[in-house]
Amino acid sequence: MSLLVVGLSHRSAPVSVLERASLSAEAQAKLLQDTVAAEPAAEAAVLATCNRIELYADVDKFHAGVAELSTLLAQHSGVGLDELTPHLYVHYEDRAVHHLFSVACGLDSMVVGEGQILGQIKDSLARTQDQHTAGRLLNDLFQQALRVGKRAHSETGIDRAGQSLVTFGLEQLAAGADVQTWARGKKALVIGAGSMSSLAAATLARSGVAEIVVANRTFERAERLAQILTEGDDTGVVARAVPMASVPAELTRADVAVSCTGATGLVLTADSVAAAVEGRTGVPAAGPADEDRPADTGATAVPESARTAAPGADENCPLDLSAVPSGFSVMGEAAVAGMDAATLEQHGAWAAGGTVADRPRETGRPAAEADAELISALAVTATRVGRIPERRRPEPAAGVHRPQPALFLLDLAMPRDIDAAVHRLAGVRLVDIESLAEASADAPMAADVDQVRRIVGDEVAAFGAAQRAARITPTVVALRSMAAEVVAGEIARLEGRLPGLDDKHRAEITQTVKRVVDKLLHAPTVRVKQLAAEPGGAGYADALRTLFDLDQETVASVSRTENSTEKNRGPA
Repeated sequence: MSLLVVGLSHRSAPVSVLERASLSAEAQAKLLQDTVAAEPAAEAAVLATCNRIELYADVDKFHAGVAELSTLLAQHSGVGLDELTPHLYVHYEDRAVHHLFSVACGLDSMVVGEGQILGQIKDSLARTQDQHTAGRLLNDLFQQALRVGKRAHSETGIDRAGQSLVTFGLEQLAAGADVQTWARGKKALVIGAGSMSSLAAATLARSGVAEIVVANRTFERAERLAQILTEGDDTGVVARAVPMASVPAELTRADVAVSCTGATGLVLTADSVAAAVEGRTGVPAAGPADEDRPADTGATAVPESARTAAPGADENCPLDLSAVPSGFSVMGEAAVAGMDAATLEQHGAWAAGGTVADRPRETGRPAAEADAELISALAVTATRVGRIPERRRPEPAAGVHRPQPALFLLDLAMPRDIDAAVHRLAGVRLVDIESLAEASADAPMAADVDQVRRIVGDEVAAFGAAQRAARITPTVVALRSMAAEVVAGEIARLEGRLPGLDDKHRAEITQTVKRVVDKLLHAPTVRVKQLAAEPGGAGYADALRTLFDLDQETVASVSRTENSTEKNRGPA
């Protein structure tokens, strides 16, 4: 059997695909059961976070395993296999181990070095053990991943290379200002009471907000989180719980809101946010139509005498300029590059009153003459209209003025809780998973990352050696069981030949024979474990079975017994 992982993350898929592929707790449980029921897989684990969905399995066939795991991910996520496949990545054996260890250390996180992933891996292991889908391999793998992640955080400064997603999100909301200064005195609304929402509430409390309101579908959980925040000795924040129905009203009072729920639909629509801003400020929040309107650039107005009706509105105009978006250029090179010569000549002739268009087109004219006519037509058009449509790319327009945000929103849910259209509302600043991914793309990485990578490399090698050594353990156990049976048989024969043997002498003889057998087997079994732990050492188990004529089914039964024990082991 071999370790295989198939998944997708913020590195391989856009957020729109990730949020559609997200799995509820019930869907994860069903995926685990269906995976172990599939032919290639013996064990299964799911690691699902806000920016990754990964399915781990112990498989006996690589290609069949990849096909089966990919199909299962598509079926349970609801995203078609054809659409999902281009975003999937596959890791096998040591590469799969390396991947999970890197994830546990925060090297593969959206914000490098964030530590919340350790809790998510621990939750994944507990869920897998509750479903009894983890055997020796996945139990060992996930428990070792937790140890490697803790080691990376304790032995290096990886924490300085990045922060938790919550902290990074608040930094983006503060837009470069000090978070403590930005948050001081603000009123915060936290929607949800799960692990991420609790982390967000605690982070806001430490940042200096004056009040935190917690809303959750289960009111008791909201009350519990509010009580924990209120009883905290080091913040002094005032916290209270409200039902989800109170969110619209609380949003009009809040300065900042963080949402991270397990809802499959939107929690805050663009209309509800716009209504909250209007209720808070008395000024309607500008919607997309307002924001798309070009700002006044301060350009000198065209004199009335120079203005004419838009050519596109005139009869027989060859170009419908009224349909062309604003952002014109009178840069001759750019305008000509975006318009083919025949169209430019036709339009220029029309603008000049038909003098060129009425003249039959000549063939074989010198290039210089043709160019001169095009330039003349361009000049006539520029004089007439005052601007030439650039078909290639318009001149950059001045940025639309946006008022200072009256409401700050942080959406950490996957799928998203807050409508992406909120990005276009004036008076609101929204930071979501997608904008966090863009902001973190160029985030600096500390030198400690290299040290963490070395730790991951060493731990992967050690884990591989331990797993290879473990694979020969059933063979060694079967060998010692066979030796014990031989000893027992020979002692029974001795008793038949010497019926008068007393208990003292019988025990001494039995012990002597066992010591002889143990000494004979000690060196070979220790050495074969050492050899099997090395790369390419898988063949030593076969050699041992052949040399001692061990029954294959006996070895397999030992493996099944050990694996069954591992599947029923509780969380670490």
